[in-house]
Amino acid sequence: MTQDRSARAAVFSAGSWGTAVAKIMADAGTNVTVHARRAEIADAINTVHRNPGYFPDVDLPTTLTATTDPAAALDGADFLVLSIPAQSLRDSLAAWAPHIGPDTVIVSLMKGIERDTDLRASEVITEVTGIPAERVAVLSGPNLAREIMAGQPAAATVACPDEAAAVRVQQACHTPYFRPYTSTDVIGCELGGAVKNVIALAVGIASGMGLGHNAQAMLITRGLAETTRLATAMGAHPATLAGLAGLGDLVATCSSPLSRNRTFGTHLGKGLSFEEATAATRQTTEGVKSAQAILGLAHTHGVDMPITDVVTALLNGKVTLEHATAALMQRPPKPER
Repeated sequence: MTQDRSARAAVFSAGSWGTAVAKIMADAGTNVTVHARRAEIADAINTVHRNPGYFPDVDLPTTLTATTDPAAALDGADFLVLSIPAQSLRDSLAAWAPHIGPDTVIVSLMKGIERDTDLRASEVITEVTGIPAERVAVLSGPNLAREIMAGQPAAATVACPDEAAAVRVQQACHTPYFRPYTSTDVIGCELGGAVKNVIALAVGIASGMGLGHNAQAMLITRGLAETTRLATAMGAHPATLAGLAGLGDLVATCSSPLSRNRTFGTHLGKGLSFEEATAATRQTTEGVKSAQAILGLAHTHGVDMPITDVVTALLNGKVTLEHATAALMQRPPKPER
């Protein structure tokens, strides 16, 4: 399926996932401009059609351009695609907001919860910009950037309260290798994407400690259960958590060595300190940044999230690896449902 070449998308920024989605949209026929913070990245995208910061070995479509000027990137954009760390969204968006067009649809790729406010990314977007929720979409699913850059098959969910807007985003990123589905369940998609990062930390920790596949499967399954409890308590549809933005994303993030969150957890499980694990992982790890906020949401809505609770305590230095394992395994027995 191809998109009318007149459709324009501004992708902020030129990180790994932003670059991958920019490539998807350009391959779908959308006219894409990437906003890069560093001039050398923008220059490389425009001249040699590669992103040397993340994918120096992958050719980008020649129709994809880049700029360091946010106003130029947003000029005439039908879509503003946001792929930045969730904790820097508020300040960055406040600077960009004056350049957003009156009909631009904002597409969030972020999978984190804002600390201090416990707000989802879409809520931060509407609060900062004043743009109605019907013009804010979320794209989420089992999408490892490196595989997508290689053209390997993948799928995702595009969620927006306005189904017509979701369809527009779907058309703008539908390619032979990337299949987007639509939904109106923004809450379910965002929470599935955010909580799975914390569960992936737990799975990585288990792997690093040398625990087997049984333990990892237990964490994935019970992690899905606590994600579903929180999401439905906040108004999500349980089927969303069984779909691409829930189970699909959870499985990919928990099982792949390409996952930053699983990798960070593996470093911790092997005995590295928090600082050492951060240095070894090198890229933003949203689960680390969002765990406390997710736990805050659980407390607000009266939802039991034992894995998230233990991971947060471990990240805060309140429990050891051995105590964390014992805390989960020695919980009182109960029915599965």
